Formats: sequence, C-alpha cells, structure tokens
Amino acid sequence: MRFLMMHRLDESAPEAWNPSQEFMEKMGAFIQDWSERGILITAEGVHPSERGALVRKPRGGATHVTDGPFTEAKEVIGGFGLINAKDRAEAVELARQYAELFEEVEVEVRQVVEFDDLEPPA
Repeated sequence: MRFLMMHRLDESAPEAWNPSQEFMEKMGAFIQDWSERGILITAEGVHPSERGALVRKPRGGATHVTDGPFTEAKEVIGGFGLINAKDRAEAVELARQYAELFEEVEVEVRQVVEFDDLEPPA
C-alpha cells in the first residue's frame, strides 16, 4: 500500500525554510536508508507559501486564486513523502519515525487510492 505523508511546519519559525547542516545530514541519511529499504518512493520539500497560490472553487461559485502568503494559516505544508507500508499502522509508525527528525512538526498520513480499491461500475 502507498501512503502520503505531508508535514506541516510553523511558517514563521526561522528553521522552517533554512534548515541547519545537521538537520540536512540527518534527513539525507534517513532518505537514503528508507530508499534502500524500499520504503520511500519519493520525498520533496516545498517553498514557503509566499511563493505559492491557493485556488478555491466553492460549490456553485466562481474559482478564486489567492497568492501567498496565506495569513489565515500559521502552519503550512513544508513537504511530502510517498511511502510503501503494509498497512495504516505501519505507515503511522513510519510517520512517527519521520517526525522525530524535526524539532516541531505535524505529519498527516493518508492512504493513496489504488486502482484495485475502486469498485467496478454497477
């Protein structure tokens, strides 16, 4: 099964967008280990919200685009990882291990919908 891990950071924290060399080395070793073990499919960090946009389309309404930064959000997505895990419990444990790399972080774990998960049309 594949799971998406999205990590959220406090956008105002200085280390959120300027990680230390020590953190980069820990993250690099972690990524290499998970890649070699077949856990990690891909992982990327993202730029701060000031370089992003938010596109919203309310039901029955017009689509609106808001350029970042997003003042209503204190925590923003700082990156993501796509992993292989046998089940949700293992994915949560892997996310816990991932979170240990950070001083402060929130990691959301979501199972990716596989083609086999979809019910055939009636």
